Amino acid sequence: MKRELHINLFVQSRGHHEASWRHPDASPYALSDIAYYRDVAQRAEAGLFDSIFLADTLALMDTVGHAASNWLEPITALGALAMTTERIGLIATASTTYTEPFNLARQFASLDHITGGRVGWNIVTSWLAPAARNFGGTSLVSHDERYERGEEFVQVAKALWDSWADDAVLDDRASGQYARADRIKPINHEGKYYRVAGPLNMPRGPQGRPVFVQAGSSETGRRFAARHAEAVFTAQMEKKTAQAFYADLKALVVAEGRAPDQALVLPGLSPVIASTEAEALRMARGMNDLTDPEVGRKRLSGRFGGHDFSHLPLDKPLAPEDFPDPGTVQAARSRTEVIVGLVKREKFTLRQLLAYLAGARGHFTTAGTPEQIADLIEDWFTDGAADGFNLMPPLLPSMLDVFVAEVIPLLQRRGLFRTAYTGRTLREHFGLARPATAF
Repeated sequence: MKRELHINLFVQSRGHHEASWRHPDASPYALSDIAYYRDVAQRAEAGLFDSIFLADTLALMDTVGHAASNWLEPITALGALAMTTERIGLIATASTTYTEPFNLARQFASLDHITGGRVGWNIVTSWLAPAARNFGGTSLVSHDERYERGEEFVQVAKALWDSWADDAVLDDRASGQYARADRIKPINHEGKYYRVAGPLNMPRGPQGRPVFVQAGSSETGRRFAARHAEAVFTAQMEKKTAQAFYADLKALVVAEGRAPDQALVLPGLSPVIASTEAEALRMARGMNDLTDPEVGRKRLSGRFGGHDFSHLPLDKPLAPEDFPDPGTVQAARSRTEVIVGLVKREKFTLRQLLAYLAGARGHFTTAGTPEQIADLIEDWFTDGAADGFNLMPPLLPSMLDVFVAEVIPLLQRRGLFRTAYTGRTLREHFGLARPATAF
């Protein structure tokens, strides 16, 4: 069977560029207006995207005075988007650190029924120190403990989703039997972090359980992904590192006894697209000119667990020694590794680093013509670097519209991307198997 390219739309702010919220071509809708998300989701569905994805943040960022970093809670938003879309998959972020497995399992099972099997769960372990204080903690949960808790959380959620057999509900009005009680089982989980009796008070969803998405690229994160993830969002700044990550993750997936095509690797891609490369570069510079370096400095601090970068001058070349060792960072460890690697390779000043990160926070950014973007996508897809892409338009909806109108047709003509939806569930879009139960 021929491999098919997969494209997810990552919706954040009015685009992934740090200054997108104030750009004159950005969406006029408020970030708290569901009409904005409906509009973007419907544009992506018209482009035949596999899915859209909503991130989440469990604290108000201290950059709020000069940067738009607040938006609707994603699980709630997906419930609304389910009613205004028909085929596109809908992926929401939910933390294993600050929620309970039973609540989350109910919410996602409900969404799977509501959407007819189009929902996915982006599994995160929360790393922001302000988030810890919002949930009764005084300090950030350590990196290792977050993943240990996350591992048990996912095991409990899986058991809850599988606590009903597919044929448990009879709904037989004539006989008076609603369900076969022998096809519904408690899970009786007792672990280090959770005690959950079960069963779930919700029948099994159309997909069995939601598609599992994960984005951690640290050593611990990759092993977690190999056990559980069915799609992996990853930040890779060049093709060579993307190929290495792809090969490593696929090997880990096989070592866990899973088929490599059941864990899709989708690097982030944030392209500025114009009719000429010169025009695309001019547009990218124009967005960078709208950024506030001090907003970038604060966001960099957050990535490194609150490390103070205020003493660093903006225009002096950086060295790896200017940063904490990523191995000691309890926050977003994989992203800190990417940033320190970028500094080693490019010898950026702080101003240059912040401008680069303003584009998409460490994901691959580029500027070019539709043909150049299509060539890049085909090259990574056919040369062992990606199964598709997590598209992160720097400006929404204008850069999404250009991608749909100009890049998608090129990919279709090359036989890489679908010309119509053939399935109805997100699992079908991604080519994923429906999980079995013990029944």
